Amino acid sequence: MTETSKPHQFDDASALASALADAVSADLSSAIAARGAATLVVSGGRTPLHLFDRLSNAPLDWSQVTITLADERWVSDMDERSNAKLVQQHLLHGAAASASFLPLTNTHPTPEQGAVDVERRLAALRLPIDVVLLGLGDDGHTASWFPHGDHLTEALDPAGLRRVLPMRAPGAAEPRITLTAPVILTARRLYLQIEGQNKLHTLERALTDGPVADMPFRQILNHCGAHLSIYWSPNGPSR
Repeated sequence: MTETSKPHQFDDASALASALADAVSADLSSAIAARGAATLVVSGGRTPLHLFDRLSNAPLDWSQVTITLADERWVSDMDERSNAKLVQQHLLHGAAASASFLPLTNTHPTPEQGAVDVERRLAALRLPIDVVLLGLGDDGHTASWFPHGDHLTEALDPAGLRRVLPMRAPGAAEPRITLTAPVILTARRLYLQIEGQNKLHTLERALTDGPVADMPFRQILNHCGAHLSIYWSPNGPSR
C-alpha cells in the first residue's frame, strides 16, 4: 500500500468546508493562470453540500471552469437523488453560475445505452483533470466503483480506454455511470472529503492490505496515496 498523507482534521463540517473550498479555489485559480482554463470533478451526496455553497462564491473566473461529476445515478436531473440536481442547486449559482457543467446522464433509458453519448460529450474534457473531489462509501466505494460491480475491473484499469462506464452493483440502489481510473487517477490534485467516525474507520480499513475488488477505494490509495489530500471532521453537516 502506498504511503498516504495524514488527514487534515477539523472541528466540524463547516470548518472543513471552508478550508477545502479555499484549497480548491486556489488550485482552480492556478490552473486558469497556467493554462487559461480549469477542470473540476465533484462527487454527489450530502457530504459536499457545505463545500459547494462556499465554493460557489470563490473569487475566480468561473467562466473558464468546466465541472463534471465523478459519477451519477441514472435518474432524471429532476430526481431528488440526482447528483446533477445537487450541483445545480448548491454549486452553480452566485459567482459559479458562469461555469460550464457537463452532466453524465441523457435521455437514454439505461446507462448502457447512454454511455456512448456521454463518452462523446466528455471527449472535450481536457485531461489531466485539475481537481477531483471524492467521497467514500461505508462499503469502500468511491465514484461508482462499487465492490463487485459488473464493470468494476474495467473501470479500475489505469490503462483503460473508456472515460465513463455503466455500473450495476449489489450496493447501488440504481444503475449508475462513473468516471474511470484513467480520468481520476491522473488528476493534478485529488481530495477526499469524509465526515464522522464511521468514515474514518472505513478509510482505516481501506488502508489495510486486501483485494481492491472488496474495497475499490484501495485503487486510489495504491496509485495516488502519496499525493491524496484527506479532509476529515468528526461531525457531519447539520442541515
